[in-house]
Amino acid sequence: MLRFRSAGPDDADRVAMLHADSWRRHYRGAYADSFLDGDIETERRAVWSTRLAAPAGTATILAETEDGQLAGFVHVAFDHDPKWGSLVDNLHVQNAQRRTGIGTQLLARAGQAVLTSANSNAIYLWVLQQNTAAQQFYLATGAANVETAPVPPPGGDPARLNGAPDCFRMAWPDATQLASLGK
Repeated sequence: MLRFRSAGPDDADRVAMLHADSWRRHYRGAYADSFLDGDIETERRAVWSTRLAAPAGTATILAETEDGQLAGFVHVAFDHDPKWGSLVDNLHVQNAQRRTGIGTQLLARAGQAVLTSANSNAIYLWVLQQNTAAQQFYLATGAANVETAPVPPPGGDPARLNGAPDCFRMAWPDATQLASLGK
């Protein structure tokens, strides 16, 4: 049984650790090995400490197991783009918990949050071109692949990228579609 709740400042370390682990597992090839093998926990901890201390205009939702372990999280920035709507900036699930429905439940909660807190019902995210499993997941939830763009370098440092990878904008015109997932 999972419990879902809003993240707070005290959750920054756990969120950062899961985020770093997910990047290491799924972003190889797009992000430089030297970056992924470095101290990305500290870099991610700084990002999440800031985000969770001042969450205005965003929602971060955690999925926790019965014993309080972090199983996954989703982070949404409301009304991020005038055309595409709210940005699902992060959706990560513990590797051992993948393919158990947690990602679907988190995406549904992201949709609910957009319907409740955003001005536009549109919602989108960016996914690495190489991350075909995630692309298939998003397409199965009704997303459309609407655009290709260069991957922005983490922290604005091009040395953190491996070459010039691309990412796809996956979009849902109405978050109602997501909010009803799993019902």
